[in-house]
Amino acid sequence: MRPLEQRPHSLSPLGLAIAGWAAFFIAGWLFLAIAWDVATHDDIVVFDATLAAWLHEHGSPALTKAMMLVTTLNSTFAVAGWGVAFALVLARLREWYWMLTLALAVVGGLALNVLLKYAYERARPHFDDPWVTLQTFSFPSGHTAGATVFYGVIAAFLVSRTARWGLRAACVAGAIFMVALVGFSRIYLGAHYLSDVLAAACSSTVWLVLCLNAVHGLVKRRLGGRR
Repeated sequence: MRPLEQRPHSLSPLGLAIAGWAAFFIAGWLFLAIAWDVATHDDIVVFDATLAAWLHEHGSPALTKAMMLVTTLNSTFAVAGWGVAFALVLARLREWYWMLTLALAVVGGLALNVLLKYAYERARPHFDDPWVTLQTFSFPSGHTAGATVFYGVIAAFLVSRTARWGLRAACVAGAIFMVALVGFSRIYLGAHYLSDVLAAACSSTVWLVLCLNAVHGLVKRRLGGRR
C-alpha cells in the first residue's frame, strides 16, 4: 500500500543549480538583446521581414495545412487544455508539487507574455494574401511562450523520474523540438517574426527556471522540516 506521505520527486540540487541557472542567465541575456534590437529597429528587424517574406513566397498548400494543425494544437486555449490533462495525470500520481509547478509556469508564463506584448506593442507581419489575420500585438509569440513553459515542465518532470542521461537528453530534446516546431509554424503562417519567437522562448525559459527553483525550494523546506 502506498504511504500517505512520500518524498516528492524533484531534480537533484546540483543538476538544477547548474542547468537551471545557466539557462536562466543565457535566456535572460538573449531576451534583452533581442528586445533591444527590436525596440531600436536594428538589423534583426530587416532580417525578420526578409525571412517572413521568403517563407510566405515559398509556401505550399500541404505545408500550410500541417502548420495550421501544429499552431491550432498549441494555441493558448489548447495549451490550457493540455495543461489540465497533464494536471489530472499528476493528481493521479499524487505529484502535488509538480501540479503547483505546472500551474505557476503555464498561467504565469502566459500572463507575462501578455504584459510583454503591451510593453512593446509591435505590429504583426503584413501580407496582401495572409494565411492568418490577427489584431493583437506580435512581440513576443504567445504560442511559443505557452509551448516553452508547458513542454518545459513535462521535460523537467520526466527528467526527475529517471537517472539515465540518455533518457534525460531525449526528454529535453523532445521539448526543444516541440517549441521549435510551434515557433516555426507561427513564422511560416505569417503570424510572427523570427525575433518574436526567439524572444518568447527566452522570456518563458527564464520564467520556467524561476518556477522550478521556487517549488524546488519549497520541497527542500518541507523535507528539512521533517528532520
